[in-house]
Amino acid sequence: MLSADDPLPFRPQRVLVAGVTGSGKTTLAGRLAALWDLRHVEIDALFHGPEWTPRPEFLDDVRAFAAEDRWVTEWQYTSKGTDAILTPRAQLAVWLDYPWPVVRTRLLRRTLRRSVMRTRLWNGNVEKPIWRMLRGTPEENILAWQKATLHKWAERFPEVQERFPHLVIVRLTHPRETERWLRAQAEVGVSTAPPKRRSRER
Repeated sequence: MLSADDPLPFRPQRVLVAGVTGSGKTTLAGRLAALWDLRHVEIDALFHGPEWTPRPEFLDDVRAFAAEDRWVTEWQYTSKGTDAILTPRAQLAVWLDYPWPVVRTRLLRRTLRRSVMRTRLWNGNVEKPIWRMLRGTPEENILAWQKATLHKWAERFPEVQERFPHLVIVRLTHPRETERWLRAQAEVGVSTAPPKRRSRER
């Protein structure tokens, strides 16, 4: 697993951005798309149909873009089957492992802004009124969901590294690290070819 100060061995063409809800996955994915000339597929837009109903074509759409050569997307909906499709194809995973106060503040700010402004999101959906978003089960209460899944990626990545050794993982622990890492990627030109796998010694 690489840190913000470690150089990438190649310029990735297929990228996953991981992190708890509110960490800024979509924003970073968009910036990486611009930096590396990748197609940004916002995976929420594939999952949510009108009235927040899951789209039956979701996994078919994920398979379609995963088969392309160049893309970046948010690493989400793993329980819906995206892991088996995206992870074998991805070359790089960027993990936003930010402190609790940072992600909590970001999620509160985003949730309030979208609710008050009635921001139109994917496929015509609008966020629920704030009082409905802050009560109920974790599936209904976005703040409770964030807390319940806060350590999900820390628990998952050892298994990910074992199952997908080809995947380069970069762990960024603060927004300042992310900005420094992005500046380094913009300044350093690297090959687009992934490193060749070494054959195992017999």
